[in-house]
Amino acid sequence: MLKWIKGGISAVTGMAEPEYGKDYIHSVADRVKNKQPYRETSREDFFWQAPDHTNVESVIFYFSDLKTGIFGFAQVIHSNIIGLHTASQFTFRIFDSKNPEDLNIWTSTKLENFYIEGPNFYADNLSVELSEDGESYHIQSSVCDLSVVDLHIRRLTPGAKIGDDPATYYGNNIDEPWGSMRHVFWPRNACHGTIKVKKEVIPESDEEESSADEDDNDDEGEEEEEEEESGDSEEESGSEEESDGEEVEITYEDRTITFKEEDPAISTFIMAFQGMKPHHAAKAWNFMFFHSEKYSAVLMEFTTPKSYANTKISAGIITDDKEVLAMTTNNNVEHLNSEIDSVGWKVPKDIKITFKGINTKVKDEQLKSENGTEQDLQAGDEKEEEEEEEYKNVAEEDKICAVVEGPLDNLVERIDVMGEIPSFVKNIVSGVAGTKPFIYQYADPKSSTLQINGGEKIHGVAWTEVTFISESDVISEESYNEA
Repeated sequence: MLKWIKGGISAVTGMAEPEYGKDYIHSVADRVKNKQPYRETSREDFFWQAPDHTNVESVIFYFSDLKTGIFGFAQVIHSNIIGLHTASQFTFRIFDSKNPEDLNIWTSTKLENFYIEGPNFYADNLSVELSEDGESYHIQSSVCDLSVVDLHIRRLTPGAKIGDDPATYYGNNIDEPWGSMRHVFWPRNACHGTIKVKKEVIPESDEEESSADEDDNDDEGEEEEEEEESGDSEEESGSEEESDGEEVEITYEDRTITFKEEDPAISTFIMAFQGMKPHHAAKAWNFMFFHSEKYSAVLMEFTTPKSYANTKISAGIITDDKEVLAMTTNNNVEHLNSEIDSVGWKVPKDIKITFKGINTKVKDEQLKSENGTEQDLQAGDEKEEEEEEEYKNVAEEDKICAVVEGPLDNLVERIDVMGEIPSFVKNIVSGVAGTKPFIYQYADPKSSTLQINGGEKIHGVAWTEVTFISESDVISEESYNEA
């Protein structure tokens, strides 16, 4: 059977894919060789694509308060499975990284009567609107009583994307791909508004037992899966059933978190599009943002399964408080002091990320004259060697090298993805051997540092997500660096 036929079938059925090789993955980074990778985004870059084939599309607004250590995000996920079933979900997280036991709320709510208008998304009791000038978003959600959100996100730096078309394509024909991955960013923004939450009040007699439960996350995935399939979580229903069938009323404490316009939280906003099944597109992900008073760093990276040659696709952004300093594709993520946990993944306890890029003020013409022709560059043996060679040839004054380091000891949650996705999707994905997706979320309120061009280490806050998806081949620390 021809490879393109196999690709079409696997995209629909979720079956394991054959090994296509490097010729079947068209990285966004490859298209910006010998060019300035940074492009400023336009308002149109944030229009929802919503094609009629299998895809997952999302907007996610992260926020972090540099003073209080409160982190979180508001997200809309819009999915289409095989063109037969369309669904949307609003997910919300808020976490006090300095007092984790005091505030750690997660809600996930199915949306009703949703529709799209350009960059805007609407549903019953929810709206996500981009201003006409493309400078700010307004997110309002009362879809879940446990997390009522009214936030304004205003750009502090220009938006960022890799090249004119920020997508990676899968298949033998880039003009007719059978899958794609796309990201566009607002790397540094101001966030103000209110978040009204209902925090479950635990009776004093139950506190010790609850504390013990928090130390053991093994049953989280099963509990979340049961809640998803029932359509209502225990928190949303306001009561829970004990094993003997008796209902126990849950008591909540109302709390309002306010980010003032004159003293806002710092935000990173990302719009993502995944035009194929997640376990076919990537076997692992790394995501991180770092914010300080004057600087930000963002990394979005995934590694494809063996079927697409374990290819690493990496997008990094370094900014000051007004401008994007560099958009990088030559990044290195190091998982340090890793240990295998109870789920079976090799989970790091520390992380180090090195960004190597070119000042955004450098033009394409300058890079071509410094690096030679595109044909000469592509004659190299391996992608990473090519990137390193390209970086070496850039004039020293035009280089930007940044390093973010920090601990991963403040676990927000280990999320069993299979417990969060709709049952219709789950029934397809769960049939694929070796698919065991987990997301590890971490929030660091003080220990992470950013160092730019060997300068002083700047302390800030950092949010990190390490995601493992597929065991299609062995995933190790080295897997992230395979070509």
